[in-house]
Amino acid sequence: MCDRKSIFAEELNPTFLFAWKGIRDGKQQNGRDDYHSHDFLEIAMVLAGRGRYRIDDKIYEVSEGDLLIFNPGVMHQALIIKGNETPSVELFIGATDFHIKCLPRNCLPVPEDGCIIHTGAELRQRLLRICTSMEAENASYRKGRYYMMKSYLVQMLLLIIREQYEPEEKHSGFALVSTNKKYLVEQIMHYFEAHYSEKISLDQIAENMYLSPFYVSKIFKGETGNTPIRHLIDIRLSRAKELLENGWEGSIQEVAAKVGYEDAYHFSKLFKKKYGMPPSQVRRRAE
Repeated sequence: MCDRKSIFAEELNPTFLFAWKGIRDGKQQNGRDDYHSHDFLEIAMVLAGRGRYRIDDKIYEVSEGDLLIFNPGVMHQALIIKGNETPSVELFIGATDFHIKCLPRNCLPVPEDGCIIHTGAELRQRLLRICTSMEAENASYRKGRYYMMKSYLVQMLLLIIREQYEPEEKHSGFALVSTNKKYLVEQIMHYFEAHYSEKISLDQIAENMYLSPFYVSKIFKGETGNTPIRHLIDIRLSRAKELLENGWEGSIQEVAAKVGYEDAYHFSKLFKKKYGMPPSQVRRRAE
């Protein structure tokens, strides 16, 4: 394993060669389909569907989110799957003129079992965003297009390198990375329980998951029958009720602030809607 603190043998300043989209629907495909290799790096990101590749005389199945790394000299060929009802859509990117320590020039690190990375949720979303940006920029023909494409290429190379090398240290914090919906929902709920007194938004949750707010809400509601924000409100109001029933002596404004609300009126309105009485009445009943 190379020294992670000095992984680059030289400044990371690659030459961007190309980016093009290939589509294979079982009947036809565009792009090169013979068994071949390159003297440069080629990356293929599966944007949708499923496909099949012949790589160094082995056959591999690929699907949405898979990342294929064809280092120089790696023989590869995209194969047609007859009758494929889910066409494979891939973005191909070419690069050269970079060097990572302990590897030949123009090569990226790859998994031990081959050149296919089955990306997790976080890496997949970040790579798909880069691919979308590359497609849009490639079609724009605006000034500086090459340098924009090169900047996206550098981001992609760095993400792939980070994926293959362990991070220098683990950082604590809120990061949700999983394709398992139940696990993601459990992580959100645990986070709410621990941080309900803080300012929390659906956009913040979604950003930490590298997903859209709409999709996060859809997953959460599908698993719990409730929206994330509604669940957070229920936790906050429940904690406030516990404080009032246990004789906490702070004002209603302080109770509201303690469970994450800056506006005491809004807090009281939500509380009354849930429990049928204002927080002040709950306190009086507990005395």
